[in-house]
Amino acid sequence: MIASSLTVGPSPRRRAHRGAGEGRAAWVLVLPDVLGLCLIYVGPILFTIYLSFFSWNGISPQRTFVGFDNYRYIFSDPVWMRSLGVSFAYLLMYVPLVTGGALFLAVLLAQKLRGTALFRTIFFLPMAVPVVVAAIVWQFIFQPSYGFVNFLLQSVGLPAQPWLSSPQQALVVVVLVSAWKQVGYFMIIFLAAILAVPKDYLEAASLDGAGSFRRFWSITWPTIRPTTAFVVVMTSIIALQDFDQIFVLTKGGPDYGTYVQVYYIYEQMLRYLHMGPASAASVVLFLIIMVLSIAQIRLLRGGRDAD
Repeated sequence: MIASSLTVGPSPRRRAHRGAGEGRAAWVLVLPDVLGLCLIYVGPILFTIYLSFFSWNGISPQRTFVGFDNYRYIFSDPVWMRSLGVSFAYLLMYVPLVTGGALFLAVLLAQKLRGTALFRTIFFLPMAVPVVVAAIVWQFIFQPSYGFVNFLLQSVGLPAQPWLSSPQQALVVVVLVSAWKQVGYFMIIFLAAILAVPKDYLEAASLDGAGSFRRFWSITWPTIRPTTAFVVVMTSIIALQDFDQIFVLTKGGPDYGTYVQVYYIYEQMLRYLHMGPASAASVVLFLIIMVLSIAQIRLLRGGRDAD
């Protein structure tokens, strides 16, 4: 009676067979995504690394193996060195502006004041505007002769500025346009992280007399550090890959003031048909992004790898 009342589970062989069947089914389901990932990302990356060791104009079927000559070429090219400096200047302005602006807006919207939903939509709206359309509109706004910004400056007695005609100011304008486009997206990410902070901790700190800044610094900020790490890494990647706004607004000028790494790669590949140097510059940029991303993650996560 006792033995017959016990529930007998599947045998180990049957469990192993079922596990193997589930594993095969899982591979069948994810195989299209894996193949698509390899086709869209891994394949071009490997082909770019391959081309970086060859001299090729992209048209002729003949490719000449040159070893590391393409890498020697870009490292000795003053234009590439200039573009590297411009890219890092762009990065140093863009990342704090977008990260800090997105966090500031998220903290304000987390207060649940009247009209929060409306402002959330307004701040996110630039993400819905096509990049080229937004860049053309901003180009008219910052035109030195008839732009709206100079009109406002002159209306209050301030001198008009060259903006897109100045190597220094043009880079600032491009950064502002790019930040305007992306800050709403990262604001939503920060807002989701802030709203997920346990309210019990905040209420307990408030009862203990902690002010708003103290609660944010001691409770909210440590909780959203992984989100901050993600935002900093993503904005760094975006900053080092930005191209559309620069192409429409300045085309890398004036006087190489906005001539970033991606624009150098674009000109080497499509203007001069130097596929080898363009591929070598792409590989170097990929390594810079990878090393910078790993360093930022370790720094912002306190030296620990991501979970």
